[in-house]
Amino acid sequence: MPKVRQPLVSQGRRAFVSGASSIAIAAAASPLILTSKRARAADRQMSLVSWGGDYRRAVEESVVNPFMKETGIQVTIVDTPDMAKLRAQVMTGNVEWDVFDAPGALGVAGANAGLWEPLDPAIFDRNDLIIDVKNNLLPWYVFVGGIAWDPKRYPAGKHPRNFKEYFDTKTFPGRRTFRNRPSETFEAALLADGVPPKHLYPLDVDRAFRVLDRIKPDVVKWIDQTPQTLTLLATGETDYTYTYASRVKPAKASGQSVDFSFDQTVNGFEYLAVVKNTPNKQAAMKFLAFAARPDRQAAFMELIGNTPSSKKALGLMSAESRKWIPDLNSPNSVLMDDSWWAKNFDEVTRRFKEWTMS
Repeated sequence: MPKVRQPLVSQGRRAFVSGASSIAIAAAASPLILTSKRARAADRQMSLVSWGGDYRRAVEESVVNPFMKETGIQVTIVDTPDMAKLRAQVMTGNVEWDVFDAPGALGVAGANAGLWEPLDPAIFDRNDLIIDVKNNLLPWYVFVGGIAWDPKRYPAGKHPRNFKEYFDTKTFPGRRTFRNRPSETFEAALLADGVPPKHLYPLDVDRAFRVLDRIKPDVVKWIDQTPQTLTLLATGETDYTYTYASRVKPAKASGQSVDFSFDQTVNGFEYLAVVKNTPNKQAAMKFLAFAARPDRQAAFMELIGNTPSSKKALGLMSAESRKWIPDLNSPNSVLMDDSWWAKNFDEVTRRFKEWTMS
């Protein structure tokens, strides 16, 4: 397995209103009993904020459904993690989410903002993890971002395979997509402009914006919901798309005409975190411990590809699935620096949102 360098990262809930008067009387007469009932109820349910489409189905099949069967805890999946909504929930005390599925930049930004519950390292096999639990974040896997296209419409030589070509709209004319966030987008822009991966950080933000200015007229969608990266490709609304190997693998298996380039990729850690002040904390912690198990990671990666954070999981995966694991030591690709994003995510994101709307 390729050696992975460790990022140096710095450090009214759902209401059910029924018989309010009788509950108030009962609470005054026996507060300990009421608290105990609430605690038991919280232990039996939780929500996971994750990503939709084939990814969601893979999470359900490999992790969520087995977890519910083994523990009896009911899990509700909510699509599309949103940091603004999360911050509002924590600030107002109306926490509706329990476990947050966070790409590196979002994970460390949440850690900086104090949005995560502390994790007990003892519930994980830390010797089995390719990087340790840190900043209240459980490393779940390494994702692979890159360029995809429809090979029926664009055969070999007619589509971009690296970010320089993706930004070359003269040689490869057509509509593009990008994620509606600066993380990954800035890395791709600077790689396109000739910055060597080993010299990418600290990111030159002004230069990244200048590069993005050149391609902005050709970006038909700044994507929030990940499934759209391939949906727009399938419907012909975009010609090329920035997406993930974990999206292309199941899409190809289901018959979609789509291919993915490993010539140059943006790779990063995906984390799981428990949301601050969740009343379902115990259930959420159990879920993280379950998701970190080698057998569950192997089952998940078998469906979507990517590099598991469990060392033992790799040996449980098929040879076919291991083909989707990138070479993180490739000189053409980059492993995102979570420490840089931890310091700059909020400020750069505000500027990026203003830029996309201008």
